[in-house]
Amino acid sequence: MVPLGVIEGFFGTPWGDAARLAYVPFLRERGFEFYLYAPKTNRFLRRQWREPLPDGELAPLSSLAAGYRKGGLRFGIGLTPFELHLDYSVSVRQDLRRKVQQLNSIGVDILCVLFDDMHGAVPQLAQLQARAVTDISNWTTAQSLIFCPTYYADDPMLGRVFGPPPEQYLEDLGAALDPAVAIFWTGEKICSSGYSDSHLERVAERLGRKPFIWDNHIANDGRDRCAHLFLDIGATGWSLNRDRVAGLAINPMNQPALSRLPLAAFAPRFLGTAPSSNETSFASLARSLCGAALGAELAVTCDLFQNQGIAALEATAKDSLMACLLE
Repeated sequence: MVPLGVIEGFFGTPWGDAARLAYVPFLRERGFEFYLYAPKTNRFLRRQWREPLPDGELAPLSSLAAGYRKGGLRFGIGLTPFELHLDYSVSVRQDLRRKVQQLNSIGVDILCVLFDDMHGAVPQLAQLQARAVTDISNWTTAQSLIFCPTYYADDPMLGRVFGPPPEQYLEDLGAALDPAVAIFWTGEKICSSGYSDSHLERVAERLGRKPFIWDNHIANDGRDRCAHLFLDIGATGWSLNRDRVAGLAINPMNQPALSRLPLAAFAPRFLGTAPSSNETSFASLARSLCGAALGAELAVTCDLFQNQGIAALEATAKDSLMACLLE
């Protein structure tokens, strides 16, 4: 089976440990297999990665990992060794090893090594990053490694923001990385609305393996997307052939409770299972997960939240809508 899971990999307000733990039974019952902790706000896993995680963060992460494993799900962490490829000296390598060993103490089943969100116009970028991943693979006790390239989509926006990618970057990565290391990919865009077989086939040829999809279809942490709630994926035409990929990690919305609506609909579409009899439409799914009153209101306002966005509302209309939803 091609694994399905969630990656908390967005900017802005993270979920919180209570919400994360509450997801364990929901994910297990829906056929999800893993949860990956990778919020952009954790500086000790990103720009300050060379500093150890403080005790105040280490203990909760250990409890979170234990809770997921107890619930029969795999737990993973995303580590972003920011701009490691600009300086992989002896001291930096030692700090990286210590950080990986600290993550080992948490009990990590999946370790994600993320080189996104950083400058990448560097000669031999693929080889430098692959060298670090090879070292990490020798230090980690995680059963699986997933790597995120600096250029993780065909979207030209990445080149405009982080500099033009080196020629043959993806091909060089595929040749330099161990075939056991999975590689994240977000599609033709950073936020793709679906994945054609032809696109996935071309990417697999370049990477030398099937891509592991990091899906941002419902993520709402961007400047334009933060005014939207992407609740009904059935209305978007999202599709993905699981035979063409190594796995699917869905990056949800900043709102954990409301993210259950699209996540519940993703599962049967990807796994090929039939939805339960009381969740055959968005309206019925909303009632099932949110209760009759709120579910009915979300069914009515879904188009507003998803397509227009609350930023389009005047203040009085916004206040009226909020009052209605909070009743």
